[in-house]
Amino acid sequence: MPDFAALREEMVERQLKRRGIAERALLDAFRAVPRELFVPEAARHAAYDDSPLPIEAGQTVSQPYIAALMIEAAGIGRDDSVLEIGAGSGYAAAVLGRVAGRVVAVERHGELAALARARMEALGYSNVRIVEGDGSGGLPDEAPFAAILVAASGSHVPEALLEQLGLGGVLVMPVGERDAVQRLVKVTRTGEEDYEEEDLGPVRFVPLIGREGWGDGEGAAEALPERLRAAAEPLPELDDPAFAEAFDRFADARVVLLGEASHGTSEFYRARAEISKRLIERHGFTIVAVEADWPDAASVDRHVRHRARRDGEETAFQRFPTWMWRNAEVDAFVGWLRRHNEGRGREAMTGFYGLDLYNLSGSIRAVIDFLEAADPEAAKLARKRYACLAPWSRDPAAYGRHALSEGYGRCEAGAVQMLRDLLQRRMDCLAEECDEWLDAAANARLVRNAEQYYRVMYQGAAESWNLRDTHMFETLCQLLDAKGPASKAIVWAHNSHIGNAAHTEMGQVREELNVGQLAKERFGDAARLIGFGTHGGTVAAADDWDAPMEVKLVRPSLAGSYERLCHETGIARFLLDLRPGALDPALEEALLEPRLERFIGVIYRPETERWSHYAEAVLPNQFDAWAWFDETRAVTPLPGGPPAGAEEETYPFGL
Repeated sequence: MPDFAALREEMVERQLKRRGIAERALLDAFRAVPRELFVPEAARHAAYDDSPLPIEAGQTVSQPYIAALMIEAAGIGRDDSVLEIGAGSGYAAAVLGRVAGRVVAVERHGELAALARARMEALGYSNVRIVEGDGSGGLPDEAPFAAILVAASGSHVPEALLEQLGLGGVLVMPVGERDAVQRLVKVTRTGEEDYEEEDLGPVRFVPLIGREGWGDGEGAAEALPERLRAAAEPLPELDDPAFAEAFDRFADARVVLLGEASHGTSEFYRARAEISKRLIERHGFTIVAVEADWPDAASVDRHVRHRARRDGEETAFQRFPTWMWRNAEVDAFVGWLRRHNEGRGREAMTGFYGLDLYNLSGSIRAVIDFLEAADPEAAKLARKRYACLAPWSRDPAAYGRHALSEGYGRCEAGAVQMLRDLLQRRMDCLAEECDEWLDAAANARLVRNAEQYYRVMYQGAAESWNLRDTHMFETLCQLLDAKGPASKAIVWAHNSHIGNAAHTEMGQVREELNVGQLAKERFGDAARLIGFGTHGGTVAAADDWDAPMEVKLVRPSLAGSYERLCHETGIARFLLDLRPGALDPALEEALLEPRLERFIGVIYRPETERWSHYAEAVLPNQFDAWAWFDETRAVTPLPGGPPAGAEEETYPFGL
């Protein structure tokens, strides 16, 4: 059982105080209200995460910081009467009940109102009343209020609410379009008809539905699948040449990023393979960069580019999750790539590279092996510098815990200096030595960034995520720079890495960036982001980290999600071009409304799917295109050893 009191205190310190929430009574209120009792039981262990959480009726409860920001901005006193519009689970109302004299919270969903009312009674908040109904027009019979907090966005602040403020009263509400980031505004009543407005910054809220807010849009929702069906381009079977040909429109980009909605779905791997083959054969792409660790991918690269296997080199992809890259679908593509490269000049071969930073021990060994051949004295220095990390190389998370307790990263200086020294040795990348230098430099960068990653992973999810994706993007850029200005790359990674995070809950709520966002910022339209989605079927995944792989049933997509909308078209496979001007304006406007999108990684927990695998996104801004596969199946993991007919001494997946 989690120590909720400790988590609550940590939330107050890290999420509220560090972001500037200073009102003591308010901080004490957040310390006192048990947020775990205001979310469904399956989500309680995440109750104090720095993010919104799903609640009943398909709604969400705001992250604690946003609730605190709104309450502090309202300047509520102990004797004040407060109106909240959008009670949700009742969490914010409970916090308000500890700083205000009287709280009335209106909720339009009957299920939520009943649950919130029961929670108030159980916890003894006698000064908080939950009312079911349309709150967009306020409660004029109970006005005036010293403060009105609106937990839903409107195109403007309703006049009816302003009229219910007492003189000097404050209203806090998100204002903006439904399909865009809104602004949190603070309106203070300074006279009978005078108001002052202050902008508190960007936020994203669900729309305010009601007579003074947005309409419910039910008629438009019913027509949306039909409009999407008309815009979707049906795709043939994956082995039909016309499948990959449909993606030629993106071949003028320098970087094409191909996503996946899970790490264990066969159709996603096979589709990326077919698209990549065409981009390589017809359009001059020579880099395939994947969401895998550099040392493991380097083994595959030596195989596909007919380079000698290194002495003592480990078999690729032996650590959890082995099925993510050791599967029949990747094996088939690796075999094709080796055949494609056979007989070609070095500069015309296509390489296979890893972008991720987890294989710390493999990277340390690779740097030292390179220097043993290039400069034995420098190899001795590398051993000395990396000796600090050696005890932790097999369990780097333990180094992060140790560094946190010490208060500093005692292995950082050596890792940084080793990278600097290697970068100063830059070799002629038109010569064969470039491959070895590039490999060593990438491994040195991995060691430097992994050291930092394992330190910050205990300080916050956003910091560690951002460091990891920045590392992946820097590695991609290093590859492009090394291969010259005409080089072109294909990236295989999860949708969460290649879709532009600035247009998802990741960036707008959790302050996370990703490879797709960084690629768009650097390359603009020369980077094309293609997401993949599915409605149902099976997937290879585990229940937890380091747990056994299972073939799991994928639950049918949730109502209100982009996946359910795609399923309702009735098309088995299609491509949706999302670039500006490609869609009918009415369809584009409808798709710009934020919706849920499913993300399954190597872990899949169907029983908690809504909160653990869905996040809000704006699809046309997140991707340049969307490839849909309505029914999918799990990847086929490889058994131990190389497949029949492979050369055991060179094959990267051999034992």
